[in-house]
Amino acid sequence: MDYVNLNDVVDSMANAGKSKAELSVGNILIKSGLAGAFLSFATTLAYTGSTQTGLDIVGALIFPAGFVMILLLSLELVTGSFALLPLAKFREKTTTQLLFRNLTWAFIGNLFGCLFYAVLYTISVTKFGHVTDSLMIEKIIAVAEAKTLSYKADGIDGMIVLVVNAILCNWMVTTGVVMNFTSKSTIGKIAAMWLPIFIFFAQGFEHSVVNMFVIPTGMMLGADISFSDWWLWNQIPVTIANFLSGSLLTGLALHIITKPKKTLKG
Repeated sequence: MDYVNLNDVVDSMANAGKSKAELSVGNILIKSGLAGAFLSFATTLAYTGSTQTGLDIVGALIFPAGFVMILLLSLELVTGSFALLPLAKFREKTTTQLLFRNLTWAFIGNLFGCLFYAVLYTISVTKFGHVTDSLMIEKIIAVAEAKTLSYKADGIDGMIVLVVNAILCNWMVTTGVVMNFTSKSTIGKIAAMWLPIFIFFAQGFEHSVVNMFVIPTGMMLGADISFSDWWLWNQIPVTIANFLSGSLLTGLALHIITKPKKTLKG
């Protein structure tokens, strides 16, 4: 049996968080740059599937491929680390300074990886500027505007919905990280991770790193989105809510239910 029980899963997660916290800045940037690009590849794959079939659920079914690649290669996805590093801190395996050092550089690396792929994909999908209208271009613009302008139009109510969608998203994304540790076999890890990532993407929740690709790509393709729309009405609040969700609903919750009980002496 390759199944790993929950207590051992959480111990492994805490040790993984410790290792991530101790990575050099250079390694964090390279690993997070690759992770951002790979998740962007998966996003365009998902949109390709949904536009070809007319079914968004098809895109959600195939999107987890990128997440699986990232975790099997032990790359740095900041939203996944939102559970691993706080868990390592709760277990006293790392420090607050190292925790935020990793998360800061991983965020920057994810952003650069997403933007790098965004530039290349924009060249590809527009045939280097010769095509301005296609199903994929329309899809990306529509998603980018829905992730910013639709929330902005509803004001404070829109901001509340945005934050809730980000909380729901990273609850599942960090659960996907947990599932990676529940099996010792590669195929078991893939199957386990696929489930929560499919759940989050199928319902259109807000993922900080996916949005690092979708929104700027939509802007490059002609979406009516300003820089402030991107950051104030998505990227900043989504990142904060993703962090709170991952650290509390996954990291802290698992720490509490699996922490060793103190035995009474005498």
